[in-house]
Amino acid sequence: MNQPPEADTATARILSTAPAFAGALGAEPQVPAGPVDTLVPVLGDQLSLGLSALQAAGRARTVVLMAEVMSEASYVGHHKQKIAFIFSAMRHFAIALRKAGWRVDYITLEDPDNTGSLAGEVQRAAFRHGCSRILATKPGEWRVLEDMTGWGALTGCETVLLEDTRFLCPLDEFAAWAEGRKQLRMEYFYREMRRKTGLLMEGDEPAGGRWNFDAENRKPAEGSLFLPRPFRAAPDAVTKEVLALVAQRFAQNFGRLEGFAYGVTAQDAQAALDWFLHEALPSFGDYQDAMLKGEAWLYHSVLSPYLNTGLLDPLEVCRRVEAEWRAGRVPLNSAEGYIRQIIGWREYVRGIYWLKMPGYTEENALAADRPLPGFYWTGETDMRCLREAITQTRDTAYAHHIQRLMVTGNFAMLAGVNPREVHEWYLAVYIDAFEWVEAPNTIGMSQFADGGLLGSKPYAAGGNYINRMSDYCGSCRYDVKQRTGRDACPLNALYWDFLVRNGDRLRGNPRLAQVFRTYDKMGDEAKQDLHRQAAQFLKAL
Repeated sequence: MNQPPEADTATARILSTAPAFAGALGAEPQVPAGPVDTLVPVLGDQLSLGLSALQAAGRARTVVLMAEVMSEASYVGHHKQKIAFIFSAMRHFAIALRKAGWRVDYITLEDPDNTGSLAGEVQRAAFRHGCSRILATKPGEWRVLEDMTGWGALTGCETVLLEDTRFLCPLDEFAAWAEGRKQLRMEYFYREMRRKTGLLMEGDEPAGGRWNFDAENRKPAEGSLFLPRPFRAAPDAVTKEVLALVAQRFAQNFGRLEGFAYGVTAQDAQAALDWFLHEALPSFGDYQDAMLKGEAWLYHSVLSPYLNTGLLDPLEVCRRVEAEWRAGRVPLNSAEGYIRQIIGWREYVRGIYWLKMPGYTEENALAADRPLPGFYWTGETDMRCLREAITQTRDTAYAHHIQRLMVTGNFAMLAGVNPREVHEWYLAVYIDAFEWVEAPNTIGMSQFADGGLLGSKPYAAGGNYINRMSDYCGSCRYDVKQRTGRDACPLNALYWDFLVRNGDRLRGNPRLAQVFRTYDKMGDEAKQDLHRQAAQFLKAL
């Protein structure tokens, strides 16, 4: 670097804007002052002491940069609790880094010199510390990778981007698996991951003689006083400081901050894992697809925020789940169902994302162009299933996979909502949503907008599915058993209208052959009534 380094005033800057955080950070052991040649930027979803960039850097001549920047906090209208969770987790991770002996330069959102962008803060830090090298772990999102590739030219520093080793399947390994395949089905990828990790294997065979116990995991739940209460972490002074910041700076964003109780440290994440293993995992398999009014959590782990920010290690989680099964404390269908979500689905969608980006988020195979209905932001709809899922999301920044796929996602697809708008909504409202995991789940799985690359058929359903898997319909203003008429459940007519509207693309799908045969046997008047019903509802949107 040609310019002299500035004095390290990171702690002084923090003191003026975040007293509790500054006190905690400043109280930790400091690396002795000395020359710095390497800058290691750590992102808000890279909160792991085992991060590849940290492993490759030497503490003595390295400074770790962490920055809260408006460009990351506002590229979509993130849920208030999502912003609070990430900022607080970042601040606590900075404290953990100091404890581990790292020199940390932390830029708060309120720092008066904050440029508002990652690139701007990397440039400032490189000049401030006189660095000649930037060492970073590759990000999870395409847009951030594009930003990172310009850091060298911006700063004059050698820039080295390392693979993210926290995932179980390297991206080149996934690309090799995908090469030459006509269909990229998760089930076959999952089997390879089982063999690779040895999880739930008995020699060369799957435990229990089957790879997949999904057929046993579709029981509807019943309300009970004995449902486990969710893990909750009481906000400490640092988190309370962040909550106040978010309330002030993001007052117009979607969601509520009241009741925020997510963990924000690796210790909290471990406590949440312990809670899940002992309280919810035994029944997770049976009821993972179930939905109940007023019950946001049921038997779900709600560990995805911690996994996706790096506070939990996915392989460690899976090994502990397997250990519970081997100890006889949980049934195999629960252990297999949960492990499949992590080493199967989670790794698979990451591979799809990087295989198909850029451009994947613009896919629109069904040419859907309707704007996202306003009630996705308010929950103000007479459809009880949608109202439950959306108001729960507003209050907690969370909904489980069936609420996302078969309620909010199903309705958006049936109604022909533009998948890009659906994608941006999911990315904004959920605490665990980062584009690498959210986009394939939305564009591919939920909206079938990739034309079947990810899913073998559209996950379309009428009201009967919701009625079977939930207690929503009993208190709905609409009658789930009616297809047409003023009181008919809108999903029923929308389901048939969706299939016929997209018949040119969908009729050849073997998994929909029986559905189209059923439609073809309907009388002309019944068909006309269904399409008229759907058209009237869509016009009212």
